[in-house]
Amino acid sequence: MKSTKSYPIVLSIAGSDSSGGAGVQADLKTFSALGVYGATAITAITAQNTLGVKSQFALDPKLVYEQITCVIDDLEPSVVKIGMLSNDKIVAAVTEALSHYKLKIILDPVIVSSSGHRLLSVEAQETIKDRLLPMCELVTPNIPEMIALTGMPVSNFEEKEKAADYLLNLGAKSVLLKGGHEEGDVKTDFLFYKCQQSTDNSQQNCLSFSSETIATNNIHGTGCTLSSAIAAFMARGFSLNDAVAEAKNYVTEAIRHGSDVKIGHGFGPVNHFFNPQKMIAL
Repeated sequence: MKSTKSYPIVLSIAGSDSSGGAGVQADLKTFSALGVYGATAITAITAQNTLGVKSQFALDPKLVYEQITCVIDDLEPSVVKIGMLSNDKIVAAVTEALSHYKLKIILDPVIVSSSGHRLLSVEAQETIKDRLLPMCELVTPNIPEMIALTGMPVSNFEEKEKAADYLLNLGAKSVLLKGGHEEGDVKTDFLFYKCQQSTDNSQQNCLSFSSETIATNNIHGTGCTLSSAIAAFMARGFSLNDAVAEAKNYVTEAIRHGSDVKIGHGFGPVNHFFNPQKMIAL
């Protein structure tokens, strides 16, 4: 008997983290924890641990392209999450591969690791702005990534709004500016998107998502985990706003439940499986 059901499927296009806390490893853990089937197209291999990135090796762009098209042609994912892209040739390969399909694309612009190791070339950064951003449903920069992408300060809300407007004018449909790098007892992410009812293209809507700051060193891979969680909830049928809200809560609880566990000697991972969901068949 031919099956008429399918799992929600998300494709992660990202680098490999040998310590398992970030990259495609974190993406797959997140997808699994949220009841979604995950597939991957690996862009680069890193040698890293909780103390930092030691080295990286970018894969052949042709191989990256073929990973993407092989997965999409057969598995037909509804959402794509993009992380580490390494260089401009890989950005071009990813853009070309995805241009053949109509998919919801979430871009987590991985530029520099938390230990200061650059994971994206300057040339690739510009190619992302020129070619990939216009394809994206959502881009999720943290504070340093927002500054790198826009060249603008983001020290207050007005500056954040202006920087978000810059990315929206480049073609991104929405921007989630993450506040995890800021100080204080509460961390707030801002979701900016174009006002659908307005003829003024510069007018934005903005939603905020706040959570308490949790005292822990186990925050490795939180950006990867958040963008993957958003992708997972969108694949499950949530609207963008609801997917961001649910993903924010998931990451907060993953941090909380892993806050007192020691893995490695630096910044450890979050607890992706604090409340795993059964695989969903629709």
